[in-house]
Amino acid sequence: MSPKEIKYTPRNLKDLLIEMKDTSELMVDLAYSAMVYDDEDIAEEVIRLEEKMDTLDYHMKIAAMLSTRRVEEAEEMSGVLQVARASENIANAAGDIAKIVTMEMGIPMELKLAMREAEETITRATVDEDSDIAGRNLGDIEFDIESGMWIIAIRRNDEWIYDPDHETRIRPDDVLFARGHDDGVSLFMEIVTNRKYVPKEIQHERFLIDLERAVDMMVEMKNMGELSVGLAYSALLFGNEDIAQEVKALEAEMDSMKNELQHWVLETAKHVPDVNILRGLLQLAYSAEAISDAAYTIADTVLRDIDLHPIITIAVRESDEVITRLVVQDCSPIIEKTFGQLKLETETGVHVMAIKRDDKWVYRPNKRTVIKAGDVLIARGSRTGEEALFEMCACPFEEKDDS
Repeated sequence: MSPKEIKYTPRNLKDLLIEMKDTSELMVDLAYSAMVYDDEDIAEEVIRLEEKMDTLDYHMKIAAMLSTRRVEEAEEMSGVLQVARASENIANAAGDIAKIVTMEMGIPMELKLAMREAEETITRATVDEDSDIAGRNLGDIEFDIESGMWIIAIRRNDEWIYDPDHETRIRPDDVLFARGHDDGVSLFMEIVTNRKYVPKEIQHERFLIDLERAVDMMVEMKNMGELSVGLAYSALLFGNEDIAQEVKALEAEMDSMKNELQHWVLETAKHVPDVNILRGLLQLAYSAEAISDAAYTIADTVLRDIDLHPIITIAVRESDEVITRLVVQDCSPIIEKTFGQLKLETETGVHVMAIKRDDKWVYRPNKRTVIKAGDVLIARGSRTGEEALFEMCACPFEEKDDS
């Protein structure tokens, strides 16, 4: 197939950077889901988005070159290009994960089934013209209540809508991407496609040794990669070298986990009838580590004290998944409560990546972590979720007695 010709059209630099960030992060979610659920349709969507990223990268480079006239401007623009390159690398790694499915590289079904119990699923469905949801707004449909799934993206022909809101209107032939638990997939598919959903029957042999260890490694590598990317953008947004150093440490830890997963594959190969069924795991280990490397490329702009163009922080704030910083006040109702009690992710849809307490950082707080007065929370999520988080953490309003 001959390479696709790309024609330059003027694009706003900030919009390009936002689109590259949003696209690359969506690709990672879709790629892992395609791999775990052996979904070739979703894998093909990732490959399609990888081509889109190539186009965005081309326009980014041209726009950057056209926007500089002096050495000082070029120095600032080097940071923009470094962040854009990292987004492109994340997209390439996601594409490699998707190719585990499209190129039929082996990952044992036993491992995929165990992963499904540990991870939420992402599914894809095309809106039938006779579906009850065609022509309605997402806010009226309430997918999360009806099916336990929520829409994370919509593809309309070749255009993408990231993190659609309640006002987004669904049209026939829209391709909806939803996140949730397995239990809600059947109902979601039937609502969208207007026909009975029949899940695939899965047959597999049990032969893996130390299965739980392999699942834990795969889930941890996925989570660490996402954390690395989120912290890297946080370091950019707040110009924080401490957070950037943590990204560097996570990158080193990911190297170690990659080696551990590769060692597990070689050990397990002794006990399987066909070593080809493990080949995809080697690709997965490489790709997961590449995502962490890309995050470090982003954080490196802070560690090397590169003069950053203000457009970078604007793009991070205006992307569909925003990063926020919140100081817990003495009067906040969340003080002395654990994350398990608060259920912040469930209640707000926002994920707290890190807490700064005095001069120390707590990364990846768990359900037993207690929130203290003065804590600084670094979180990521939707803009609506950010507002819900602020509201949950706000001090109670006391009405004055006028009598």
